[in-house]
Amino acid sequence: MTVRCEKSDDGVAIVTLDRPERHNAIDLAGARELTALWRELRMTDDIRAIVLTGAGRHAFCTGIDRSAVVPQPASPYSIDDPLLRIGPKSNDLWKPVIAAVNGMACGGAFYLLGESEFLIAAEHATFFDPHTTYGMVSAYEAIHMAQLMPYGEVMRMSLMGTAERLGAARAYQTGLVSEVVPGPELLSAALRSAEVLASYPTDAVQGTVRAVWSAREAARTQALAHAPHLIALGSLSAEQQAGLFAVRRPDFRVR
Repeated sequence: MTVRCEKSDDGVAIVTLDRPERHNAIDLAGARELTALWRELRMTDDIRAIVLTGAGRHAFCTGIDRSAVVPQPASPYSIDDPLLRIGPKSNDLWKPVIAAVNGMACGGAFYLLGESEFLIAAEHATFFDPHTTYGMVSAYEAIHMAQLMPYGEVMRMSLMGTAERLGAARAYQTGLVSEVVPGPELLSAALRSAEVLASYPTDAVQGTVRAVWSAREAARTQALAHAPHLIALGSLSAEQQAGLFAVRRPDFRVR
């Protein structure tokens, strides 16, 4: 198992991406596990709020595991993306999810962050989107973040690739993150909020989640419909991407 789920008597589940040796990157098995877990929690009445985090202090999630082999159709009008169903909303789960971001969150991590109710970050957390650096179109990730960040901020992060990382303090200033805490206090801070939500009447909480989500759902759905075509038309081949990844530069600026 690459995803752990711990359930408490207070109605809270802690979902942990558990591949710290791979910076909690999601392989194909992990993607299936997340989908199955959200569907399970959807039917588990005694769980009323969820905290989502990553194992270790170095990374929340770094997106798709680059070793994963995902065959693609030849048509430019379709794309097989194994991360499309890893988020709670994509599986019709409307129980509140609080993301506790420890360390790096980048690339495909935004599929999860974009479907969380709010984010709490450790002081050392950073956010970035590496796609353009490696000749890939940032579509799904950028669209998810565009629901949470000001236009200029999401555009800058999506375009600057690996050259810049958004620090926790700046992420708080932009509204991406609702609270920043010392690393050792991250999980307790997220649990504190989750326990409050779990103590409230669950129908009212889920109805509120659904209502707020609906305020942005139409624009998001329309934007996501364009994503496969933009990725197919604008991304380099897998071999070209691998070549750029092999010569990646380790230096970056945190702002």
